[in-house]
Formats: sequence, structure tokens, C-alpha cells
Amino acid sequence: MLYEFLWDDDPADGNVAHLAEHDLTPADVEHAFRNVIRDTTSRSSGRPALFGLTPDDRVIFVVYEEVAEGLIYVFTSFECQE
Repeated sequence: MLYEFLWDDDPADGNVAHLAEHDLTPADVEHAFRNVIRDTTSRSSGRPALFGLTPDDRVIFVVYEEVAEGLIYVFTSFECQE
């Protein structure tokens, strides 16, 4: 399925800024949605989540919500440590 993403550029509180804190970009997360390793659920929030690959083959964990059909809001994402 093809998704559209809601990216919030608010430098203090937006999801783009939050990704940058974890050395990730919206492009990394969008790539992970096209390269899912496993779907899961966030233990802390109960929201849908996934493990996926970035363009440079890092495994990331993404917590999101589908706010409308095919429209994704990403709450957080971070690289999985081995």
C-alpha cells in the first residue's frame, strides 16, 4: 500500500524535529514503510509500530497512527541497537 505522511516541521515540537534528535529523516521513515521487517505494537503507547529498513540498511522502530485511510502520522522513530 502507498502511504502519505503528515510531517510537522515545528522546530520545537514537530515530528520532523523529533526524528532529527534520533539522527533520522522523514525519507528514512518513509523508506522503512516500504521495507517493513515486522509489524508490531508499541508497548508504551499501544499504538501501531513497525521495524523497517532505512535506505542505508539501518533497522528502525517507528511508532505511528493511521489518521485517515493511507495517511500516516509518525510519533517517533529510532534506530534499533544490537
